[in-house]
Amino acid sequence: MVNSVSKIVQNLIDGDLSLQDALQRDYGNYSAIARMLKPKVEEILGRHVKLESLITSVKRAKAGYKPLRGRMAKVVAGSVINIRTDVAKVSVEKTKRNLEKIRKTLVDFPEEIFQVIEGMSAITLVFDQKLFDEICSMFREKDVLDKKQNLATVIIRSPDEIIDTPGCVLAFYSTVSRRHINIEETMSCFTDT
Repeated sequence: MVNSVSKIVQNLIDGDLSLQDALQRDYGNYSAIARMLKPKVEEILGRHVKLESLITSVKRAKAGYKPLRGRMAKVVAGSVINIRTDVAKVSVEKTKRNLEKIRKTLVDFPEEIFQVIEGMSAITLVFDQKLFDEICSMFREKDVLDKKQNLATVIIRSPDEIIDTPGCVLAFYSTVSRRHINIEETMSCFTDT
């Protein structure tokens, strides 16, 4: 049954970003985490579980949440973060008409923040919020899939080594998501994320 207790503990920790952060950065107390998880594990198993077996399971789970090391740590440490507020986004259906409108718009606002993310069936524009009404008016209402204001962009410029170093982007995303911040859109262009 230790195996099943370990699996349940691992699954509970995998679903809790705060616990993952506590284990990765070594500020989580194993006994306290085990006591916190005990009622849920017992509920799932339908029986009493010894605290010692939970503590052992938490220690095993910690092995999967290690601090950054090696090349990845060097890339993350060498990255520069820029934050821009007052940003908006509009997602529209990917049609020939909308693609043409977007192409023309890129020429009209060369100095402004204006990013285009193209998917299989939709295109998302991320831009300075002061352009919101103007950008929205370019598209037919039926073509607009989503629109939001009062967003922020986080642009991370990393050393060239990010191109050949697996896991760097995950390190950035994990840090944000562990603080319960939703990432609405994401893109990467050479060394910018």
